[in-house]
Amino acid sequence: MRIPRLIAVAIGACGLAAAALAAVGPVPGLVSAGGLAGSAGSGSPGLSALATVTASPGVIRIGHAQSGPPTTADCEKSYKVACYEPGQIEQAYHLPALYARGVTGKGATIVIVDSYGSPTIKGDLSVFDHTFGLPAPPSFRIIQPAGKVPPYNPNNSDMVGWAGETTLDVEYAHTVAPGANLLLVETPVSETEGVHGFPQIVKAEQYVLNHHLGDVISQSFSATEQTFPNSSAVQALRGAYQLADKDKVTVLTAAGDSGAADVGLDETTYYLFPVTSWPDSDPLVTGVGGTQLHFNSAGQPTAPRVWNDTYNKATNEFFASNAGPNPFAGGGGKSIFFTRPSYQNGVQNIVGDRRGVPDISMSAACNGAVDTYSTFGGAPAGWSPSCGTSEATPLFAGIVALADQVAGHSLGLINPALYQLSAWDAPGIVDVTSGNNTVSFEQGGREHTVPGFTARPGYSLAAGVGTVNAEYFVPELAFLAGH
Repeated sequence: MRIPRLIAVAIGACGLAAAALAAVGPVPGLVSAGGLAGSAGSGSPGLSALATVTASPGVIRIGHAQSGPPTTADCEKSYKVACYEPGQIEQAYHLPALYARGVTGKGATIVIVDSYGSPTIKGDLSVFDHTFGLPAPPSFRIIQPAGKVPPYNPNNSDMVGWAGETTLDVEYAHTVAPGANLLLVETPVSETEGVHGFPQIVKAEQYVLNHHLGDVISQSFSATEQTFPNSSAVQALRGAYQLADKDKVTVLTAAGDSGAADVGLDETTYYLFPVTSWPDSDPLVTGVGGTQLHFNSAGQPTAPRVWNDTYNKATNEFFASNAGPNPFAGGGGKSIFFTRPSYQNGVQNIVGDRRGVPDISMSAACNGAVDTYSTFGGAPAGWSPSCGTSEATPLFAGIVALADQVAGHSLGLINPALYQLSAWDAPGIVDVTSGNNTVSFEQGGREHTVPGFTARPGYSLAAGVGTVNAEYFVPELAFLAGH
């Protein structure tokens, strides 16, 4: 998640005591997780033009020394926000029906690219799995194709932040697709070379694609389009997405966490008008937005709504240590770089002549965060609720891996299938019809509001085509995108 003051809250074993643990700079460019694909041709403006576009972790985490995962009731009683365990996520998306038929992602490989990674991720995933009764992944490999990652430094807030991102990505991709292989691609980030890890991320993802190492790539980062010097700089980085499309590898990217606003190049202020981000705006990428899950008193999931915690006082106090408003909401809007792709012709009344994002949405709300387990240095060891579209993206990567298994092969670009299923009112697509991604925040001594977009039946710039009922969506996607 991108905000100018990313705050991790340390919660003591006694519960209510909360303190700011660290402030992580936002993203004037790339934020968090995944891996940026692309190549710059000779003489292109590409990487050199992106010296001010940084890659940094964007996940929002609440670190604490709790020895066991907090339940929803624990979080709601003590912190006034909800948090969920893997079983609740599986229930919300109707995954047990698929698991009962042997659909677990078997044979598929989910690729996650993170700067630095986490030095404890294999052990942490093992504890996470044991706690929640999940099987170990058939294969969990870690590679460093862009160069050796420097030793982990718990005093380096950038490394600590990326370790948290890695934890969320790995644990929740695995939650949804417990039978899929995991490939964690770690990159060495040099803070002294000006581009802050961008070239290494590009190189790593190109390696994965050139060596055919995965079926779906989960990228929990995005860059505000206005932070790129020009469209040529973006075009120079699209080579790997074109290769992924050719080789039928699905690429997913988080749509951002600041609603209709986003962070500027100075890393401390937001744009005061609606903006969107890349690579989720790339027509060859599936942009993943955010919803808020809620369970009723009987423990059943209710209708999802657009994630927007901007005006929720309890959420702001817990995550930002103030009453707000702070821009905590799923990203969405119209691209300034890309025109409307043909698969969005049916929603021309919404997107006009521009590429619109997101395409689909999954759970991302901070008032509805997910429990993660980590023991890396620099943060309290134990269970830490996490949120943002950095959660939604690996969740959807797991969904795609399930469809890959059903189809018997990777699916490649799934966007045409998403819009076709929505147009058909397929039972696997769940409309998100309430909420918006309008956000407000204080900047320059006054409060600003950036008007966003409102959910509606069908496609919206707040939730895409909606979210999924995986019991139906997985076979529908496997059939439509797999042929």
